[in-house]
Amino acid sequence: MLPYCLISACMALGYGSIYTLLADLRDRFGFTGTQLGLIVAAGFFAGFAAQLVLARYADRGHAAFMVRAGVLVAALAMLMSAVASAFWAFVLARLLLGLGSGTVGPAIRRIVITHDPEHVGGNLGRLASFDVAGFLLGPLIAAIAAEVLSIRAPFWFLGAVLVVVLLLTLRLDLTAGTIAAPRRAVRDLVAIPAVQATLCMAVAFYVTVGMFEAIWSLLLKDHGAETWLIGLTLSLFTVPMIFLAPIGGRVAQRRGPVHVVTVSLGVATVCTFAYGVLPSLWMLLGVSLVHAMADSFTMPGNQVSAALASPPEHVSSAQGLLGATGLATAGATGLLAGFLYEEWGRFAVTTTSAVVMIGFLLLARLRVLGRADALAT
Repeated sequence: MLPYCLISACMALGYGSIYTLLADLRDRFGFTGTQLGLIVAAGFFAGFAAQLVLARYADRGHAAFMVRAGVLVAALAMLMSAVASAFWAFVLARLLLGLGSGTVGPAIRRIVITHDPEHVGGNLGRLASFDVAGFLLGPLIAAIAAEVLSIRAPFWFLGAVLVVVLLLTLRLDLTAGTIAAPRRAVRDLVAIPAVQATLCMAVAFYVTVGMFEAIWSLLLKDHGAETWLIGLTLSLFTVPMIFLAPIGGRVAQRRGPVHVVTVSLGVATVCTFAYGVLPSLWMLLGVSLVHAMADSFTMPGNQVSAALASPPEHVSSAQGLLGATGLATAGATGLLAGFLYEEWGRFAVTTTSAVVMIGFLLLARLRVLGRADALAT
């Protein structure tokens, strides 16, 4: 498990680092809130396309190639960010990063699921904990490197880390069995009610993810926070997930992922709305810790739901569909959130996000209401 978890964590380093730097990019290059939202959204949309189109090939025996190619593309993306100065260049770099991450994610999860199918919940939770550990270190590394050296230093460093990870993958056994998945894998999965519920929960979860990542840096900056504090808060947000995600995965497998995620997303919805009304910086930070604990159950719960609801031959395709749905949602939300924040302020962003979350959570419950399927209840 450990090598695969480390690969996943290092991929998360690059994704998390840029959120600390959004306010500095605005100040340094004059990007507007909408442009920052586009930069964030570009990575999500590229990840969406990669997971939706490429995940099925891990089911067909190409997991090793997908992992190595994805890491290489992500490394190139970080190096491009290190030399970029124009808006389009940052967008292109984020597209490449999203493509690389979207290629690696489903393949790694297939490896983890197929190695120990009896402990899917705990193993996926452990993988999620490494993901968020990488996200924890990314903003912290970016903040320190930007403060001590320059705004470009984090990208150079993280690019070098991914090159080392690429060399590591050449020495690992990344095979996960060869199962020839039918070409209509996505259509078959979408027809399953439990999968439909999982996708609705993913939308509800990633609405707040996209909102958070698009405006959090700006929100704290506008409340007087320094760059180092923004990086610290983004890192502290993920600390509970490191310890709670494996527990959340096991609980979801034992008690039913839809039940567990309903509770955790309910808490996250309240926190999302609170970001738009709380007046104090420290109150915002306190609520974010509660939000982080809720997400510690939502993230692995969604992955467990997809794993248990999908047929064995569609394991990676289901994880890719889950990830693609989430990334598309986060990308669209990030784009809209940047615009809403710039034009109407934080209350409009957080209230809209909370309402959408409630709507999709209700849809998820309706898809499994009255059904005896233990995977979804």
